[in-house]
Amino acid sequence: MTDTNKTQNHPLRVLHTSDWHLGRMLYGRQRYDEFEQFFNWLHSTIIEQKIDILLVAGDIFHTTTPSNQAQQLYYSFLCKVAASSCRHLVVTAGNHDSPTFLDAPRELLRTLNIHVIASLPEAIEDEVLLLRNRAGETEAIICAVPFLRDRDIRVAIPGQDMVDREEQLINGIGRHYLAVCEEAVRQQKKEEHKLAKKQKIPIIGMGHLLAAGGSTVQGDGVRENLYVGSLISVGADIFPDLIDYLALGHLHSPQKVSGLETRRYSGAPLTMGFAEAGRKKSINVVDFSQTGVEVELRNVPVFQNISCIEGDWPHIEGQLALLITDDVHCWLEIIYQGKEILPDLRQRLDEMVLDSKLEILRIRNQRITEQILSPQSEGETLADLGHAQVFERCLDGQDIIGEQRLELIAAYNEIVTSLEQE
Repeated sequence: MTDTNKTQNHPLRVLHTSDWHLGRMLYGRQRYDEFEQFFNWLHSTIIEQKIDILLVAGDIFHTTTPSNQAQQLYYSFLCKVAASSCRHLVVTAGNHDSPTFLDAPRELLRTLNIHVIASLPEAIEDEVLLLRNRAGETEAIICAVPFLRDRDIRVAIPGQDMVDREEQLINGIGRHYLAVCEEAVRQQKKEEHKLAKKQKIPIIGMGHLLAAGGSTVQGDGVRENLYVGSLISVGADIFPDLIDYLALGHLHSPQKVSGLETRRYSGAPLTMGFAEAGRKKSINVVDFSQTGVEVELRNVPVFQNISCIEGDWPHIEGQLALLITDDVHCWLEIIYQGKEILPDLRQRLDEMVLDSKLEILRIRNQRITEQILSPQSEGETLADLGHAQVFERCLDGQDIIGEQRLELIAAYNEIVTSLEQE
């Protein structure tokens, strides 16, 4: 939508993001610089796009005990948004977040029009937020549902089997959303009655869960097992039709729910692993007007280049040479799949990237792995081997025998014992 149209129609403009995972590392590399650059870009986008409401649908932090640096980035960004033209910021907790931690400054943040719902409130009304414009009129109603834990929605029944348990969980989530939305409709009618002119107040739902049919990428960090011992996902039909837009978190790839335009995951703003290399990341900008709801995806810039190079040695060597010529800072995963066994693969790679801007974070030598762990009997799998057996297969693969073999086994056992004691 153009700025001219926005001026004429004055739509309510909402930005939907989620799954920041502040503090998450990539194979030992800190990513605070990326997070800071993302927040600077997001703040600029909020101003340029004249965002009225910012929604963050869970997994603010990557762990329940975020570092001081992660906290500083979070609170600094909240303050910048509060000082901008954005009128409201709504934060709901995800499965990675600590409800207690997010809730701690809730009352203070509310004075800045920052609304935090980190755990299931005692009253349904507390999950229904009436957000008002500068004239004091309600401009949006938010069903701010945080990540619902097993204990929030299910009563444990002794002897209950897995199928019944999953059905109870799904039904519990559905009942909760219905109850919250019914309260939202009650408030909507009440607020619309106050308006001198007829004006529809949009109802916006939030949530952090796994919707049926959702797309994930191997290694993207999504925890499918949201409920201990259960891999349940919910269908789009559990969300009442009266929701004008549903802002979800948990899945890290931007996507629609069951193909519905106004039911969406925004996805994580940063690439979560090498499997996502080259995939576009985005945020959702949603316009609400009397003519309907329009959703626009805005791509998030790449703040740290990552790449996965996969193939035989000539291919890997050629791709590295191109990246070195491009002179860009890039984190790499190397997957060697050539027929030739290269026991010195790491040494070759280290020599190639020396004095360049390339950093190799992970090397997978598929050829050696296949040789070393090839089954020695029919039906044998890696799961059948103990860690000591795997180590001995490694020694076999390198033809290490005699005294050197005994010394390596002794050193290995000493390391394992030390780790177990720690």
